[in-house]
Amino acid sequence: MQHFIWGLITMGYLLAGLFFLRFWSRTRDLLFGAFAVAFWLLALNQGLVAVADLPREEVSWLYLLRLLAFMIIIAAVVEKNARRRSR
Repeated sequence: MQHFIWGLITMGYLLAGLFFLRFWSRTRDLLFGAFAVAFWLLALNQGLVAVADLPREEVSWLYLLRLLAFMIIIAAVVEKNARRRSR
């Protein structure tokens, strides 16, 4: 059952990435592209965790994928705010 739930979470991340990709293709806004990439990294992280079946994911190298995803989101938000202030 746990693997099924992990698969659902992975699918949700992939769909969220596609959702943001659609908005990025319409607007070419970096923020939407960053969210798409971040959600795909989260999907990759969750899929690898399910396959590797690690007892504690937070002490493995896979945790760095999640960290990278959140760093991409933070950088995109900071860049968007900096661009807005410069106008």
